[in-house]
Amino acid sequence: MVSEPRTDLAIEAREGYLGDIPGVEVTEQRYRHYSISCVTITNSEASAGLKKPQGKYITIDVPQLRSRERELESEISGAIARELGKMLPQGTDVEVLVVGLGNWNATPDALGPRVVEEILITRHLRDYVPRELKGRLRSVCAIAPGVLGLTGIETGEIIAGIVERIKPDAIIAVDSLAARTITRILSTIQITDTGIHPGSGVGSKRFGITQSTLGIPVIAIGVPTVVHANTIVNDAFDVLMKRLGDGDSMYAKLGHLDAEEKRRLINSLLSPTVGDLMVTPKEIDLYIDEMATIVAGGINAALHPDLDIHQALKYLN
Repeated sequence: MVSEPRTDLAIEAREGYLGDIPGVEVTEQRYRHYSISCVTITNSEASAGLKKPQGKYITIDVPQLRSRERELESEISGAIARELGKMLPQGTDVEVLVVGLGNWNATPDALGPRVVEEILITRHLRDYVPRELKGRLRSVCAIAPGVLGLTGIETGEIIAGIVERIKPDAIIAVDSLAARTITRILSTIQITDTGIHPGSGVGSKRFGITQSTLGIPVIAIGVPTVVHANTIVNDAFDVLMKRLGDGDSMYAKLGHLDAEEKRRLINSLLSPTVGDLMVTPKEIDLYIDEMATIVAGGINAALHPDLDIHQALKYLN
């Protein structure tokens, strides 16, 4: 069987189809530095076609995000806060559990744990909140439970146990994703109300962290940090064919291969040597730290919309 490049992004799954898909609604808003797309999957047939659960998928695309411009990063944190705020249960009495999924020992998979380090944690301070913050601070707790290979316990089972014990009203789960398009690596944020399946980006389907498994709303925030090697080879193949595929040359004949034949050719090159190789930028350490700050800033602002986070940290530290 010839493997296809996988993607965790609903917008990329939609882009893989030509024409309209019944049960899939797509809208887009463009801003100066970024765009926000919303893919809504409304029925089981569309869900099966795109291989994504039914629900809403918000995609924030920021082509210049890796340029490390502080004003842009702050702007994107604000965009995350706005979109996340629309999905969160309303009210300052709502308690939220933030879950940082991933392996803190593997940098491309460490986004979740790094985000948790920057979340404003308040649950343990409910009885000690300064007067200046009364009525403006949500109860927030967080955990980075690690991965199955480190703990021997399914991440979803750990979360289920915590939910049963502390009974939060909602979960925000943050994870690293896999993209199909190189340009979306560390320049795209996806927010969805469908929850998340740990390990899905590398083809591992396990206990899901979703409303159906936990009984409360689960909002997932993901950022692509890796791309499959066969995607890179496929893109290079297409560029080569466009530049050299004129006339009756060998390249022209290769350019007439259909998608299945092309995948078969690429897999025959990669599978015997590197298998399902995942690729990430060499500056991944720096990018993960900065992306964690952007995502955490958006989460903090969404959870405490009436609060100056810097002022809160001054009171609570």
